[in-house]
This record gives sequence, C-alpha cells and structure tokens, in this order.
Amino acid sequence: MFITRTRITVAIAVAAAALFAAGCGNDDSGSMPGMEHGSTAGAAATSGPPAARTDFDAADVSFLQMMYPHHAQAVDMAKLVPGRSENQQLLTLAAQVEKAQAPEMQQISTLLQSFGQRPPTGTDGHAGHDMAGMMTPEQMSSLRAASGVEFDRQWMTMMIDHHAGAIAMANTELTTGANPEAKALAGAIVTAQQAEIGTMRAMLGQG
Repeated sequence: MFITRTRITVAIAVAAAALFAAGCGNDDSGSMPGMEHGSTAGAAATSGPPAARTDFDAADVSFLQMMYPHHAQAVDMAKLVPGRSENQQLLTLAAQVEKAQAPEMQQISTLLQSFGQRPPTGTDGHAGHDMAGMMTPEQMSSLRAASGVEFDRQWMTMMIDHHAGAIAMANTELTTGANPEAKALAGAIVTAQQAEIGTMRAMLGQG
C-alpha cells in the first residue's frame, strides 16, 4: 500500500512539472502582455535626437543669429505703419517687408536648430548686438511718436539704413559662409532689400 501511494505521488509531481514547463514555453513565445514588441521598444529607447548637421561653418551661425533680431526689428517697424501713415505706397511697402521677413525668421530658426544651435527670440539683439542698421531705442521711440508725413520720412530713412545693414551682413555670408541654404537666404535678402531701398529713395525724392 505504501508503494502504491508513493507511485501516485511521484506521478502527480511529474504531471505538475510537465504542466509548469508547458506554461513557461507559452510565455517565452510572446504571450505575456506588453512583451510582443520588446525589441522595438528597446530600439526606440536607445535612439536619441537626430545628429546636428555638419554642412555649415561659424560664419553661417553668426549670420543667422544676427539676422533674426535684425529681421524682428524690421517687422516691428512695419507693424507701426498702419494707423500712422496715409501713404498707400508706404502701407503696401510695409506689408511687403513683413510678409517677406516674418517667414524668413522661421527659416532662420529651423536652420539654427538643424545646426544644433539655440534659436534666437524676437527680442534677442535689439540692444545686445552691435549690428549695422539696427535702430536704437531712442530712434524707435521717436518713430512711434510720429505720424503723417513726418512718420513716413522717418520710417523710410530708418528702413533704408536698416536694409543697408542687412545687405552688408548678407554679402559677408555670401563670401564666407558654407551652408547652401544660409547662402541662398542671404542672396534673397540682398535682391529683395536692394529693390526696396530703390523704391524708398524714389519716394523720398532721392532719385
């Protein structure tokens, strides 16, 4: 009787072990929740942000970092025109300046990010950079206080100087820069702003 009970106990133990082994086999096949995509999740966890580009030099970075606040001030000036001027030609020109330079500011930010550089903000450089053509706070205050014909004269005089500064920076980029997108932006700035300078000089009667 003792032998019979022992045999039964052994048989039960063997059966239990077989069932346990079968269960483990099922788990290894991927039946456990959340384990189906283990290798994919691991790959995603180890992947970092895309590497910064290398097709640029210090001149490209300097140009973009300075041009952003330069454009920001031009856009600020353009926004002053409605409500202060009745000159339809000037209203059209100011809208043209804003329409061209606001998207270029976004392009500049995108390029700087792709270079691994911090994108500037709208206020960067208004007082912190000594850039050609940038208006002083006093000049901007004078412009905001003016209206009518006097505003028109101040705005165009200032914007001619502002554009001339941008063209000088863009020409430096064309000479010393390496990145094709930054150089293309510089070329577009030179072409557009030279034409606008000609328009403003004609409006001021400067020939």
